[in-house]
Amino acid sequence: MGASNLDLFPELQRQAAAYTTGILPSQSIQELIAAGHITAAQPILPDQIQPSSLDLRIGPVAYRVRASFLSTPNSSVATKLKEYTLYELDLTRPTVLEQGCIYIAPLMEELWLPPGISGQANPKSTTGRLDVFTRLITDFGGEYREFERVVPGYKGQLYTEIGPRTFSIVVSQGTRLSQLRLRRGNPPPSGAELERLHESETLVFNEDESPVDAIIRKKSLWLSVDLMGDENSDIIGYKARRNAPLIDLSRINYYETAEFWEPIRRTAAHNLVLDPHDFYILASKEKVSIPQTVAAEMVPYDPSVGELRIHYAGFFDPGFGYGNDDIKGTKAVLEVRSHEVPFLLEDGQVVGRLIFERLLGIPDKVYGQGIGSSYQRQGLALSKHFRRD
Repeated sequence: MGASNLDLFPELQRQAAAYTTGILPSQSIQELIAAGHITAAQPILPDQIQPSSLDLRIGPVAYRVRASFLSTPNSSVATKLKEYTLYELDLTRPTVLEQGCIYIAPLMEELWLPPGISGQANPKSTTGRLDVFTRLITDFGGEYREFERVVPGYKGQLYTEIGPRTFSIVVSQGTRLSQLRLRRGNPPPSGAELERLHESETLVFNEDESPVDAIIRKKSLWLSVDLMGDENSDIIGYKARRNAPLIDLSRINYYETAEFWEPIRRTAAHNLVLDPHDFYILASKEKVSIPQTVAAEMVPYDPSVGELRIHYAGFFDPGFGYGNDDIKGTKAVLEVRSHEVPFLLEDGQVVGRLIFERLLGIPDKVYGQGIGSSYQRQGLALSKHFRRD
C-alpha cells in the first residue's frame, strides 16, 4: 500500500494527530532536514527518508581500530581514534572490511537537534542479515554512555562502529549500513494500549493469514520460531558458511546462495541445535503487521528465553506486513546467534519480542513496494544481495 492510500484511514490520522510525544514520521524528518537540524556535506537523498527513520551513509574514510570504545564526557570520538587507530582506509573507492576486525567510520550526516528531540540507531535489515554488527557512537558521551543512543538536543558528528562477523564485505562512501529513529519525549510502552491495538488492527496472523491470539506480556508482542517450514519446501533456515567469498554491498540479486549459505532442513523432531560458532537465518512462525500509527523494535537479546541473540536489525517500519486485503502480515526474519554454549530450539518456541511506539503522525510514506522496500512479502529470506531464483 502506498502513500496515496492514506486518506482511507481518517480515524488513524485523528488518533495520531492527538499525540505530542512519539516517533517522528517521514514528513517530520524532512522538516528537520529543511530546517538544518540534519545536515550532510552531500545532499540528503529522498530515498534515505524511510517511514519512521533516516538511512545513514558512511563517509569517505574509515579507521581500523584495536578495540571498540565509547566517547567520554571529556573526550570526542576523534580523540579516541588518535589513540586506538591502527590504520586509515580510503572509502572513496570500493574497500574491503575484513571479517573479525573492528572499524570506525564517520558518517556523512550530522545533527543539530532541537531540545527534546532524541535518537536511536539500528543496523538496517540487510546489514543484520549479513551478520555485520554496527553501532552508532556520538561525541562526548554523557553520564549514561550508550551505543546507538543520541541524547536530546545533540549537536555534532555521528560515527558508526562496523564489525563484519561472518563475511568480509566491500563498502564505499555512501554505503548505508544503519538507520536513525528520532523521537520527541519518551512515551513509555503500554501493554493495555498494545492489546487495544491488536484488537482493532490485528498485529499477528497465522501462515494462512487468519488472525491468531497474540502473546502480549512485558508490554511487548512475543514471537516464536518456525522450524516446520511449509508444504512447498523442507528448508526451515540457513547457516552461514565459513571462509566464504567477499560480499560487495553494492551488488543486488547477484550472489549464488549456495556459496555462502548451507540450507537447514526440517527434522522429524522439528528442532535445531544452535552452535555458538555459527550464524543462522530463521523465520518467525507468526506473520507480523505494523499499523501506520506505530513503529516497532525487536529486542535483540532477552535472557528469559535462552542464551541467544535473535535480531541485529531491530526496526520494523509502519506499514510492514500491513494493508487492506492484499497483505495480512509478513514473517519476521530472525538473525540468530547462540551465546557461549549450544542451545536447543524447538518449533513454536517463543524467542523474542517486539516493543511498539506510537508515531507523532501518519507517515507520508509507508513500508512496501511503493517506496522500494525489499522485504514486504518475505518468508524465510536472505539479504537482497543473493539471487532469488
